Amino acid sequence: MDKNWLNFKTVIVTGASSGMGKGIAEKLIKVHGCNVIGIARSEKKMKTFVEELGEYADRFSYQLFDVSSLENWVDFRQYLEDNHIKPDILINNAGILPKFDKFQHYTIEEIESAMNINFYSAVYSMHTLLPLLLKSPSAAIINVDSSAALMSLAGTSVYSASKSALKALTESMREELRGKCYVGIVCPGFTKTDIFRNQGSSDEKAQKMLNMVSTSCDKMVKLIMNGIGKQHELMVFGKDAAFMNYFGRMMPVLGGRLFSAVMKMSKLPLFDGVFKED
Repeated sequence: MDKNWLNFKTVIVTGASSGMGKGIAEKLIKVHGCNVIGIARSEKKMKTFVEELGEYADRFSYQLFDVSSLENWVDFRQYLEDNHIKPDILINNAGILPKFDKFQHYTIEEIESAMNINFYSAVYSMHTLLPLLLKSPSAAIINVDSSAALMSLAGTSVYSASKSALKALTESMREELRGKCYVGIVCPGFTKTDIFRNQGSSDEKAQKMLNMVSTSCDKMVKLIMNGIGKQHELMVFGKDAAFMNYFGRMMPVLGGRLFSAVMKMSKLPLFDGVFKED
């Protein structure tokens, strides 16, 4: 094991039952000897993960709760204090991707759900746990955001809003906590995880297109862990994310129009709610 700053830390990872959260937790445990507390809602998935860890299972524990509830985070902090657990690192990874659609088609409940899970869950976790984290000489917060925070696309109004809010908050905290706490933000592009479960499309053409532009989960986890290991403050991973980052900065209006045109020309059922007339 090298002398990476991550080694042997106590890490809290949200959304740890599957996808990138699970991959990050596994790397922290197996490569860096960390003790990881995973947070998710599916006990079945958590138990499966524990079994998969095998001899490393004693370095992983989990708590089951809805991350979009402030009360749950207050209770979790009390749990940490009662059990004399001193966290070093918080990784906010939990998130949902609402279906591609026009803004007016979303219900208020869908909008609130996206904002609560993608943005407020990180607000609650950081606000609640920061006093504990700052007691660590290796305090760190890493927020796994999205390329949608770099450039908003048609059909992603709610998702982009929630992820843009998280990016802005993280950037402010990065400067406020400089010298006291490493604050990093990850903006990955499309990744092959189950985040597309809400899209409601089993169309083979759509799935093929998503696979073409998506990065494998294993590769994305490796990129993220390498970036965190080097304490990069902004991490943009995936070819699609790189394009969105460029166009979002250089041609924010024309870039958005170009991407929308490509989505519309694809004629994929995935984007029907965005481009079909009401």
